[in-house]
Amino acid sequence: MATGAAQEAHTRCNGDVVSEGAAISRTRAERAEVALASLMASPATPDRLRRILEQALVFAGASFVAVYMPGGDPGLLCLAESAGLPHTLYGLRDGYPAAGASPVAEAHRTGVPQWLGPAEPAGCPDERRTPTPDFSLAALPLGPAGGGCLLAVGEHPGGFGTDDRACLELIARTIAVPAPIAAGDTGELPEDAFSLAMDTGRVEVGEAILRLFGIGRESFDGRVETLLGHTVPEDLPALMSVVEADHMSIGDRELEFRILQRDGPPKWLRLRGRLLPGGEGRSARLVGTVADASTLRSDVTDVARVQRLAAALATAGTVKDVGQAVVAALRTPLKADRIALAELENDRLVVTVLDPPEPEAWPDVWRSEWRTEWPDAPVRAMPTLAAALRDGRARIWPAGSRLEPGLGEVGPGGLAVLPLPAGGRMAGACLIGWDEPHDFAPDERALLTAAAGLTGEALLRAHAFDAEHELVGMLQRTLLPRRLPRLPGGVAVARYLPTTAGLEVGGDWYDVIPLAEHHVALVIGDVQGHNAGAATLMGQMRTALRAYAAEGHAPDVVVAHANRLLLDMETDLFATCAYVDVDMEQGTAWCVRAGHLQPVLRHPDGTTEIVQAEGGPPLGVLDRADFPMTPLRLQPGTVLALTTDGLVESADSDLDAGMDRLARELAAADPAHLGLVADALLTGAHRGDDVALLLMRYDGMAVRPLRETWTVWRVPEAVRHARRFTRRTLRAWGIPRDMLDTALLVVSELVTNALVHTGGPVRLDMSLVNHRLRLAVADSSPRSPVKPASIGWEATGGRGILLVEAVSVAWGTVPVSGGKLVWADLVPDG
Repeated sequence: MATGAAQEAHTRCNGDVVSEGAAISRTRAERAEVALASLMASPATPDRLRRILEQALVFAGASFVAVYMPGGDPGLLCLAESAGLPHTLYGLRDGYPAAGASPVAEAHRTGVPQWLGPAEPAGCPDERRTPTPDFSLAALPLGPAGGGCLLAVGEHPGGFGTDDRACLELIARTIAVPAPIAAGDTGELPEDAFSLAMDTGRVEVGEAILRLFGIGRESFDGRVETLLGHTVPEDLPALMSVVEADHMSIGDRELEFRILQRDGPPKWLRLRGRLLPGGEGRSARLVGTVADASTLRSDVTDVARVQRLAAALATAGTVKDVGQAVVAALRTPLKADRIALAELENDRLVVTVLDPPEPEAWPDVWRSEWRTEWPDAPVRAMPTLAAALRDGRARIWPAGSRLEPGLGEVGPGGLAVLPLPAGGRMAGACLIGWDEPHDFAPDERALLTAAAGLTGEALLRAHAFDAEHELVGMLQRTLLPRRLPRLPGGVAVARYLPTTAGLEVGGDWYDVIPLAEHHVALVIGDVQGHNAGAATLMGQMRTALRAYAAEGHAPDVVVAHANRLLLDMETDLFATCAYVDVDMEQGTAWCVRAGHLQPVLRHPDGTTEIVQAEGGPPLGVLDRADFPMTPLRLQPGTVLALTTDGLVESADSDLDAGMDRLARELAAADPAHLGLVADALLTGAHRGDDVALLLMRYDGMAVRPLRETWTVWRVPEAVRHARRFTRRTLRAWGIPRDMLDTALLVVSELVTNALVHTGGPVRLDMSLVNHRLRLAVADSSPRSPVKPASIGWEATGGRGILLVEAVSVAWGTVPVSGGKLVWADLVPDG
């Protein structure tokens, strides 16, 4: 209750007896008396006790002040109200045993004030270990013994002075905990007030609150869920943390939230409330007010600032996002001129955000001693900064403080250094600087401390996110081709865009596989899902398709083998795939689709065609599936486009419309610059899914090889028939006599080996490209010929392969459709 002196001061103030100059000359205690009298004369509100406590921050120089009262359990003193910095910063508890030895309990039991200097709080048996001993503590009884306690904490080196103590004693005499605002107490609930029973969820609300929610009194059922149903979904978790008893502690709560309206954007409301403990058959209640916050300035309270910063940091995925959220939440409300955010790695600060980003806005020493982008700075170069990080508490230096140039020039009008704690260590630091002299209010210190804790944890999460994202990205880059091969008679380019949705990594892949006889396989596919498992499976499928293609199988067999492999892997994922085998000599191709998008052809005249190729099911779905082949004809200048659905399908565009758009854009492109065509097609791609694009322009081979094939029958004269066919063919091609004799020798040895050592069909292939003659014999055995290490004079075999090696410029073997093909190259002498 207000004292007589306070009432007299209030009367003098209202009667204008005291001049402005006289008011300025009053002592701090007198000014506090006038302020308290004004508060007590105003109508009672749920936040009046907190506003009274705030006077201790202003007039007594306290950094934290609180009221402890007996709750439902008379043996426990509970924290009923507080103002200033978080009480956990000083190791203070939410409750103390009334019979304990803490200063709170002593003042409550005895009615005698307790004044403890900087060295004394740590010695109290009921006190927790505190981060720093550099604070004083005052515990003053509220009226007679047993009525509760006022607790104040100050950071003055000498403790609370005479004027400080007088102000605290005045505040302790003034405090009277307001009665709960509820209909049962006053008979009528104020228009902007509410009372919520925490055990039943029944709520009484004033008429003004119902009007804000757009609910009529006759249609309101008294349930808190009815009001929560009007809340914007994104704000509901924060609001639930207030109205659910499990998340509450004794004391004031304040937050802003949005409600949906029938017309127009959501409306901002501000809730201020206090949880009142239950007891003697009464349930705990949340009482308070709800007001329209849409017409108030957005940064009216530090609670709102911290709440918005917490919401922004909750969705910040990267270190850069964290920095942007901190700048947006602090720079404008604090009217700061510059903010720097840096991570602490070993003994170095890695700067991640500078705002403003212009180099000239920062000290010269930063630009001269740090690298151009300012990526890191040694902590030891700035002792003041190093001390703040060791201490782990927010430090503020007003204008004129003597600091090293690297720090002083960041904030000549005032500098705040916020160490960012996270996971039991310092994650980094945030520097906030002002050019003009800046007055730091106590509530501003509280804001900075709260922001530091939130930012440190968010920075730790974001750093882990960045590291994981880089790891996943590296995995996918490793699984995709590093470069595409050079093609005979064509050019191929590929593009890949990962999704921008968080850590998601897709299973899109592409590949270009050179095959025998100037064939090339173009492959594109998509594994279901967006995670590391999909990316790993993508790598396995790409490797399998490349292996099956290199064995010389037909396109439908390659895809069928891949389908069987995926089924045998017993994974829950499936994959789509398009496989096109192009004969670069003839300009023909075979296309096989396994649940994938159709290829798109751009013809030399500029027209485009979405190929209606037959298709089979996705890979890994059906055991016995057919994958039909569709023939394609490519004229020189034709562009073949293969893509995944991320390029042509999104929430705003269906697949058919996306394919039509791709065909139109491909028709309008200049195929002479295939890389530019690929970049243009990716412009505006939907980034909710990853995108793979593969383009191939068929130019035709300038020199087409001469080819002939002979099927070798297993008859006694088989080798002689093969030699006769070879002689006739090579004479028609104009092969010189000496090279012809060598070719006949090689054919004799290769055909003989195939007939003697293998079963099944044997085939002789000959090709001539730029005077280079290739002779190849295919058989059905996968075993490659082995060159003997040595041959004795009595050996009856093994000399044939040595002879082939001696007379040819190169020889080798490749798998072909379950068998092999042994080849040898000959060139004219000289």
